[in-house]
Amino acid sequence: MKKKLLIVVDYQNDFVTGSLGFPAAVDIEDSIAAKIEKYRGYGEGGQVIFTMDTHGKNYMETQEGTNLPVPHCIKGEAGWDLYGKVAGLKEEQDMIFSKPTFGSIELADYLRDRADEYESVELAGVVTNICVISNMVLAKAAMPEVPIAVDASCVASNDPELGEKALALMENLHVKVIR
Repeated sequence: MKKKLLIVVDYQNDFVTGSLGFPAAVDIEDSIAAKIEKYRGYGEGGQVIFTMDTHGKNYMETQEGTNLPVPHCIKGEAGWDLYGKVAGLKEEQDMIFSKPTFGSIELADYLRDRADEYESVELAGVVTNICVISNMVLAKAAMPEVPIAVDASCVASNDPELGEKALALMENLHVKVIR
């Protein structure tokens, strides 16, 4: 039986209410939680994977830290943890891909090696125009024949205009944007 995969991108404290938090990220909490519960309802046919932005104490010395001088998602600090209801829905068997930048190469490698195991992939989380689109592109490259979707009610951007442009770009890359 092929699985339906949900990838929850970076729904971490620092992106919701912490150093890079924004109200729209708070607003999608219930939608993401409902989406996780939907995938749990598929039993063995559903899988949930989390990506987590992960930085060290040397963040400000990195290229990202130079371009975005706001320390965030420092491993071991509260801002790195999953946020709210989503944190409560993470189960022991769920995979986590920690990533030091926008997209996860390890996630792409995992998906590429298992492309024939999935009937579909859906992404949720933050930030639509940065990490969500980056991981979507990697997933599409890893699994070009597997349908990919993004539910617009389960993603958010601190810049709504860029978020909408990112969704339009995803549609142009043959991703189904659910509205």
